[in-house]
Amino acid sequence: MDLTRREFAAGALTLAAACGPREPGATPGIVNDITQLNPIRVAQIAEPRSADDVAALIADHAGPISIGGGRFSQGGQTACDNALFIDMRALNRILRIDAEARMVTVESGVTWRQIQEAADPLGLSPAIMQSFCNFTVGGSLSVNCHGDYVGLGPVIESVRSIRVVMADGSIRTASRTENTSLFRAAIGGYGGVGAIIEATLDLAENTKLERLTHRMRVGDYVAWHRASVLRREDVVLHHAVIYPDAYTNIAAEVATRTGKPLTIEDRLSPMGPPTAVERSVLDAITHSPAGPFIHERIYDPLTTRPAVVWRNYEAARDAYSLEPASRDRVTYVLQEYFVPVARFSAFVTRMAEIFRTHNANVLNVSIRHTRADPLSLLAWAFEEVYSFVIYYAQATTDEARAAVGVWTRALVDAAVAEGGSYYLPYQIHATPEQFRAAYPHADQYFAVKRRLDPTYKFRNRLLEAYYR
Repeated sequence: MDLTRREFAAGALTLAAACGPREPGATPGIVNDITQLNPIRVAQIAEPRSADDVAALIADHAGPISIGGGRFSQGGQTACDNALFIDMRALNRILRIDAEARMVTVESGVTWRQIQEAADPLGLSPAIMQSFCNFTVGGSLSVNCHGDYVGLGPVIESVRSIRVVMADGSIRTASRTENTSLFRAAIGGYGGVGAIIEATLDLAENTKLERLTHRMRVGDYVAWHRASVLRREDVVLHHAVIYPDAYTNIAAEVATRTGKPLTIEDRLSPMGPPTAVERSVLDAITHSPAGPFIHERIYDPLTTRPAVVWRNYEAARDAYSLEPASRDRVTYVLQEYFVPVARFSAFVTRMAEIFRTHNANVLNVSIRHTRADPLSLLAWAFEEVYSFVIYYAQATTDEARAAVGVWTRALVDAAVAEGGSYYLPYQIHATPEQFRAAYPHADQYFAVKRRLDPTYKFRNRLLEAYYR
């Protein structure tokens, strides 16, 4: 028997509210993220299985709605108090791969690992993806992610089109040439204008890559990067690490196309949690006074040895390979800042001062490079930038959260002072004034949201902080 939209929605909500999120130990009606710092009590949780299911849920729900995927955003960007939470992970089909055209069409709950597994037998790889493969495509598009790809920008560059469920339940296709404002607002828009249900993405050749690591002083990095990475056509992936507490040394990893024999035969990187030894090392790096020395002089040299691997192997890892045994008292969190290339050294100096002043427990700072993004309305790269990905540990107490907020706002000010920005998928510590300074085109995005979502149906804590 066919169900009406309203009958389906009621049934889906009843079932999902009874079983709750999929995370082991999660409380029904509570949505949290990987940090476990942001439990949000939602009214109901739904797990639709098709685009029509999503459309029915949105059309028939008058109250606030939040959209979520892999739960890797770290500040409530996927949920809102007392909202209907739509968990998109069951929309996980790969709909079509065209090897000749080098493109793939997927539902938004598909993970990058699924795309790798489907594309690899065809000799193909995602053109742009995050450094970890667990993220869903819908979530990655909603934050306009980026990776280690040399000469490219954020993921919006690789998106040919998307399909989005609007606030009234209708479904629209958007691209650079069709429904352009929707395309520019949905990608990087954190679920604020609709629910992305499908995407068609570019693929690239899955070539063999030789991975090498070069160590140098921070002051030498920009010139080295320009000469040894950006001016070479054979470099595919690159990132660097600045080591605390001195912030004077860099390890720069480069993956270059090669015809050399493989040193690792696996076509895809292994999946799974860290071993007991790996967890012990992470604990020592986090809590031991010798942690910075262990990280820079022992752990990284052992885990970043030269190798020849496939691009799909090198491009992404399992995010859970770094997962600690518990996040009850101490958790691991990310932040990211974007600074124009010419301001690299000035920001590093200020960043180090802030970390030392506030005794931040920073494990490492990863450096990436990306070109300007002229497409997304909430673009974080107004020009060619370096990104600083900060991986740190913090206690889960209220006092620790407040302390992190203080040095976070100091870093936002430092980035903005250098003409840069900060990334929005992390803890929401920035003031409204800082948000406006870092995202000067936010009003364009909000204008599109008001037009496409006039009743403010799509909500999350990010929008609650800065839209209202």
